[in-house]
Amino acid sequence: MNRHVHQLQWWSFSAGGHSAERRMYSAGRRICSTGLRLYSTARKENDIGKLTHVDDTTNMPCMVDVGGKSVTKRTARARTDVLLPQNVGEALLQGRASAGGKKFTLQHDPDDNQTAKVVDIVGPKGPIFATAVVAGTMGVKKTSDLIPFCHPLAVENVKFSVEWLAAPGGGYRVLIDCEVSVSGKTGVEMEALAGCSIAALTVYDMCKALSHDIVLERTRLVFKSGGKSDFIREEMNE
Repeated sequence: MNRHVHQLQWWSFSAGGHSAERRMYSAGRRICSTGLRLYSTARKENDIGKLTHVDDTTNMPCMVDVGGKSVTKRTARARTDVLLPQNVGEALLQGRASAGGKKFTLQHDPDDNQTAKVVDIVGPKGPIFATAVVAGTMGVKKTSDLIPFCHPLAVENVKFSVEWLAAPGGGYRVLIDCEVSVSGKTGVEMEALAGCSIAALTVYDMCKALSHDIVLERTRLVFKSGGKSDFIREEMNE
């Protein structure tokens, strides 16, 4: 089987222009001192990994033209895990977590007396999960400002779920899901990914006084529908 290699080349020149350092990366693009130029060494036929944000004529980066696409209902859900060290999780559960003389407390679902489900953590800066949902929603709406070639979209709905769970390897995790919907010509997976990422960063910011060993990991798309192809990850219904 023939394998086509995509390369990224970076040239950095000295002030006098006499020496150059070239580094090779696998990405399918070339960056040089005179500007940005993208190319693929793979033949266009049978090119499974074609870069859609590269103009075929100029080899320059571009926004995808969605003018000819049909408007459909599009939905995407993304997920991020925030891992809390075991000692932090236990301190929160036992009501003895504090920073700067101010306590962190857990809020439980008043209608769930059997499992004592955690619905939020309240710290010196306020309710953490609730603040993360607000921040994540703002992140969804700002996606096209943060990611250069994302189309600005009139998002119709944003839903978050934030769960406190015991982590399999010890410790605890906050599982953040962000689901975004729109009626449009392009999908909203980037909006969903941005939303759960910003929400997770907000959890870190509001808990970092307890520990800097809090880890954000496994940000991933778990579901999308309504575009050229649907996608569902096995963990979707976990």
